[in-house]
Amino acid sequence: MVLLTPGGSRITVSERLAELIERRMRRTIRGIEETLREALRSGEVTFRDVRDLLRELEPSFALLSQRWVLEILYSLLMLGPLGFNELKRLTGASSRSLSSKLRALVELGYVSRSVKQGPPLRTLYSLTDRGRGVALLSLPVLYYISGGLREARVDDAGP
Repeated sequence: MVLLTPGGSRITVSERLAELIERRMRRTIRGIEETLREALRSGEVTFRDVRDLLRELEPSFALLSQRWVLEILYSLLMLGPLGFNELKRLTGASSRSLSSKLRALVELGYVSRSVKQGPPLRTLYSLTDRGRGVALLSLPVLYYISGGLREARVDDAGP
């Protein structure tokens, strides 16, 4: 199965892997929907609560949708702690853009920055638990957006 990313890149996954991903995503989507309905029905959560939460999340969504940010997160997720120049080489971002994105990711608590004493001094960036969760949780969304979830019917989610 070939997936198209929002940027037009192609990623090929096996039919077996696509089926596994889709089965798990359908189960997750169904679980989220059932949980939300129950929370709303019981009155534990209101529409206003959800709306207010979404408004609080806007800075994170705004950052995550910017160029280079997901590439930075996935580089750190898959390769572990990396230095600035390694991230620059992997992403292709300019020094200025990368510096800006890393600073914002650190401020939001997705990435930690540590300086290793040298010589030479070395600055390493790594995902925090929060950043790891965000990177992992965005994978299904990206898969879904790419058209990977065929016939995204929540009603046939299966076990």
